[in-house]
Parts: sequence; structure tokens; C-alpha cells
Amino acid sequence: MELERYSEYDNPLIWPIISILKEKPSGWMIHTLSEALKQKGLLTTLDEDPEKDLFKRNFLLMNALYQLQEMLLPDQWLQAQAMDICLSDNLSGDHNQVDIDDPLRSYYLDWQNYNTDTDVIKSLLSSFWKRYQSYIGTGTIQSVTAQPEDYALLELPTDASPSQVRRQWRKLALRWHPDRPNGDAEQFRKICEAWQRLNSQI
Repeated sequence: MELERYSEYDNPLIWPIISILKEKPSGWMIHTLSEALKQKGLLTTLDEDPEKDLFKRNFLLMNALYQLQEMLLPDQWLQAQAMDICLSDNLSGDHNQVDIDDPLRSYYLDWQNYNTDTDVIKSLLSSFWKRYQSYIGTGTIQSVTAQPEDYALLELPTDASPSQVRRQWRKLALRWHPDRPNGDAEQFRKICEAWQRLNSQI
């Protein structure tokens, strides 16, 4: 998967965006999507400078949209353009596919373009995760240490590599997300918690 090149950080905005697009699949622009996440308490001010705040918010949203676009294929197509964001079934005659040569896509998937150091990015994404877990009702994770059961929940051996863990987490999160067909909120909550414990150690 071409996305693996950019999988250093897992963008937690992916998961609430799925819910928002299920409720209303089309008619979104980057600023209206940002506002919807703000109203849910999932997106806050990222910089005191308004221009930098706008850039960082747009970067995180476009990064999430481009990651999600690839994750949803081949069943669904996510149009990821700043002024036209919509989700639709990917019918066999549509021929929708990810343009891996799109310079805009490459730009937004490369975390180096976020223009800050890795500790700040990790701290920022961690704070998003905490807000999202509170929003979906997982509360505080009791243990921060990864357990063998966490690997079992993700259907992985305990010697799985970081990239295997990340890939499997995305696959299962997409499968169990409560706003996906046959999703399961409780199972999604469990794998969110398992991922957070494993991610803190990989």
C-alpha cells in the first residue's frame, strides 16, 4: 500500500470524519468539516497565530481525508478536495482510484510539511485521541502498558512489527467503526484502547 510510506503517525481525525460523512455524505468543504469537528469538541485552536492555526487545521484534515480515501477503497470513493468533499459507493464503472502522483496528496501525507518537530506532532495527536476517546465513551485507559491480549484483540502475534500493528489497527478500526455497515461500537472501543496501549510502545 502506497500509504505505508506516510504511516509514521496515525491521524485520529479519520474516525470522527467517517461518522460525519455517514450522516451527510456530500456538500462538505474543508472549513465546514472543520466547523463540524469543532462543534463536537474534537478540534480546538492549534496555534495562537490565526494564519498558522488555519494552516495546521487544514493540514490535519487533508491528511486524514487522503488516508481515509485509500482505506475506503475499493468499496467506497472519498472525493478529497478542499472545496468538494463527498463519500459515495465506488461502483464498478466509476474507475475511481488514488492518484499516487498527485503532488497535493503527497504534500499533505508528508508529516514533515506540518512544519513542527515530531514531539509536538505526537503530543497533538495524543490530545486528539484523548478527546476522541472521551467523545466515543472509552474514558480513561486503565493500563498504559501493552498486554498480550491487545495483540490478540488486533488478531496479531505478539512479535508483530510496528507497521503490521498499524496496518491491522486501521483494517479492524474500519471494520468495526460504529458508522460502517456491520460496525460494532463496543468492539471499536476495545480495539481503540488496545491500539493506544500498543502505539505507546512501538
